[in-house]
Amino acid sequence: MAIAQQNDIDLKGRDFISLHDFSAAEIYHMLDVAENLKLKQKSGKAHPLLQGKTLGMIFTKSSTRTRVSFEVAMYQLGGHSLFLSERDIQLGRGETIPDTARVLSRYLDGIMIRTYSHQDVLELAEFADIPIINGLTDLLHPCQVLADLLTIKEKKGNLNGLKLVYVGDGNNMAHSLMFGGAKMGMHVVIASPQGYQPDPQVLHLAELDAHENGGQIELCSDPQTAVSGADVIYTDVWASMGQEAEQAQRIKDFQGFQVNQAMINLAQKDVIVMHCLPAHREEEISTEVLEGPHSVVFDEAENRLHAQKAILALVM
Repeated sequence: MAIAQQNDIDLKGRDFISLHDFSAAEIYHMLDVAENLKLKQKSGKAHPLLQGKTLGMIFTKSSTRTRVSFEVAMYQLGGHSLFLSERDIQLGRGETIPDTARVLSRYLDGIMIRTYSHQDVLELAEFADIPIINGLTDLLHPCQVLADLLTIKEKKGNLNGLKLVYVGDGNNMAHSLMFGGAKMGMHVVIASPQGYQPDPQVLHLAELDAHENGGQIELCSDPQTAVSGADVIYTDVWASMGQEAEQAQRIKDFQGFQVNQAMINLAQKDVIVMHCLPAHREEEISTEVLEGPHSVVFDEAENRLHAQKAILALVM
């Protein structure tokens, strides 16, 4: 069962490390494939595109959504997944990353890695002969943002020209939203307190992407001003995994940055609210909004499965 190519787009063998690495046409193709695979799954139609293929899943950072969605994705595509924790392999400790990459390339058809250091993923990709998929690093979270773009497209009908406002820490989510939004010609606003803005190099690259695709990237330290007229409001936890010691200080620094009903009232009437989960209710988002009519958070979580199936089917 082959995947029809859009304008002869062929992603087989490509790494999926950053949305910055792909053209707008390639990302739209991924979204089209995701929509098609979602329709097949909902209709109960078998789609064993990866029959006989095996995905190795390396986790040094745990995750509910990443592990379950990738395992289910490989099962639904007719393939097999292999969970590899820190206890199972000695990535970068007992064995070098280049050696690990070359050995696993002899056994597997693809590797998904969720870890702390982005450099580890780049090194793995440099020495592997099979596609490497970035399940998350401290710098980027591209799989989540592909699912986010799929969700926005489903809810809004288009992406180009929409105003997406991210309220919170200028972290890996903010970085990937800038890349994804810029490629799709969106107006992306990152509203963060002073001292918590996105990485300058990522910002620079995202601005180049935006210029090339008719988008716009904007930084703002006033969340109320930022969300005015927003089509999409997005937030994430204030302290990510590994930043637990900073939790108390961050709660102080992020006062006024909670996505709540007062903030929703400043946006478009049909604004949608997104969160990559897990959520700390009554910190970065109120329960009223998370459970309210504007929230698409759980549709968004489901779309991790469909977007990642598209990635797997296209690159493997």
